[in-house]
Amino acid sequence: MNFRKFWYVAFLELILSLPSNFGFAAEYSVSMTESEVKELAVLAQHPDESMRFKLLNSRFREKSSIWEPFREPLTKFAENDYLRLQSAIMEKSILEIQEAVSSGELSYEELVTFYIYRIRKMESDDERFINGIISLNPNAINRARQLDEIRESGAEAANNLIFGIPVLLKDNIGFEGLPTTAGAFALNRNYSGNAYVTDRLIEGGAVILGKANLSEWAYFFCRDCPSGYSALGGQTLNPYGRFDFGTGGSSSGSGASIAANYAAVAVGSETSGSILSPSSANSLVGLKPTTGSLSRSGVVPISSTLDTVGPMGRSVADVATLFNAMTGFDREDLAMPLISEDLQLIVRDTKLDNRRFGVLRTYSNDALYGRALDLLSRNGFSLQEVDFQSERHARFSELLGAEMKRDLALYLVEYASSEIEVDSINSLQEFNSIDLENRAPYGQALVDLMVDLELTAGEVERLGADLRAWGQNYLDRLFMEFGIDVLFGVNNHQASIAALANYPALTIPMGYTDEGRPMGLTLIAPPFQEQLLIDVGIQVEKILEARRAPISYR
Repeated sequence: MNFRKFWYVAFLELILSLPSNFGFAAEYSVSMTESEVKELAVLAQHPDESMRFKLLNSRFREKSSIWEPFREPLTKFAENDYLRLQSAIMEKSILEIQEAVSSGELSYEELVTFYIYRIRKMESDDERFINGIISLNPNAINRARQLDEIRESGAEAANNLIFGIPVLLKDNIGFEGLPTTAGAFALNRNYSGNAYVTDRLIEGGAVILGKANLSEWAYFFCRDCPSGYSALGGQTLNPYGRFDFGTGGSSSGSGASIAANYAAVAVGSETSGSILSPSSANSLVGLKPTTGSLSRSGVVPISSTLDTVGPMGRSVADVATLFNAMTGFDREDLAMPLISEDLQLIVRDTKLDNRRFGVLRTYSNDALYGRALDLLSRNGFSLQEVDFQSERHARFSELLGAEMKRDLALYLVEYASSEIEVDSINSLQEFNSIDLENRAPYGQALVDLMVDLELTAGEVERLGADLRAWGQNYLDRLFMEFGIDVLFGVNNHQASIAALANYPALTIPMGYTDEGRPMGLTLIAPPFQEQLLIDVGIQVEKILEARRAPISYR
């Protein structure tokens, strides 16, 4: 990284003079390493202000505690085992992994142990850690061993594609074996039950490998803070350039971890861009479903109007497989229509001759977008230029704040562990104010905003209805006026209006800038058109062939 080399010599004397616990209260036992102090001093001069991190690692736990439960099995798994299994696991699709298991090349126990070994290997390396993981499931290897026995018995359940596959959950999604923290110290002991989608994954035979880091409180917590930071997980870093590019948020750990091959797939969540952004930033495929396609019960909320969980992976097929493993009708989630009972996506090679795709004039000078469109056009895609002028609604943050103030309080009553001290946004503000330096080093401006909001229940409902109508009317008219089936956007740039209109979106690796920053081509379609997105996505992925694994993590 050129700027780091430039500043290193200038800051060397200052770096070496700093104490190891520089900037943090003595009451916390976890202090900065010398390496972290050096990196932060250099990052303080980063040309991109969003990369001027205040800390890298969590002050609340030693990182080695993540893999401590696996001390014994990891002593039996040598570097030779790791190297032997790489070709069967690294960058492989779920289908390819299942074929390796069927052929006897790999077992589920070896698969899970490989990922845990890799996480320890990378996260204990000062040059490669990305802080993608908050916690690992201590029962993961035992679970995999049991699934091997079920497969060997010939049970029909083992024919499920998700069977035996290690899955990471964003740490706002409930899993009974681990605390569900949203990255916040306030939820450090939140041993809640399984979210509905977690139960569905377990029923299908998936191995919950652990919890991925995230932007704290799903990135509705502070202003001008870097994406990927949480008090419990530290600062998530992008494997394509740890100190060059942001991770995107809020499903930052889900994105960075899958890009670095820490698991097969991950579950993220999105209110507005929180799957699309980290998927694009980490050269992944990410699906933001229609709200109502997948249950949100047991997920720490921002907005019951806009929230959804969704799959993230290295291919469209893997994302479809993970989506299918989470579907089902949840009577507790009032956003779900009855179609969710048996909703499944099909991975198929479908002709798109009768489909029309909207392209944005806004990106007429974007080289990657232009190259992608040229490739698609030469492969038979019918492209229609559209004039998309919509900006983020002026009251969008107000809606999110009002709904989170209401919905988080309900979550804390219905799902949170009895050990949790906070019961509202107001009490969260007070809890963090005791020690902002460690609990909220970037401040909690959005919490302060929510405390000050004084909308009645009726006003919140009307605000939500007005904004949804605004988004729906705009996109419905756009699609009708230009006769398009799918809109091609970039990264998460159109995420807020898609969220308000409840249009699902699928982002796919589009390529890399000259600096090496990953970019995504994002497909947007009308509500409950996920199958259309998968059909188009399969073709786009095949034509663009853009994804490359990050060099230092191959």
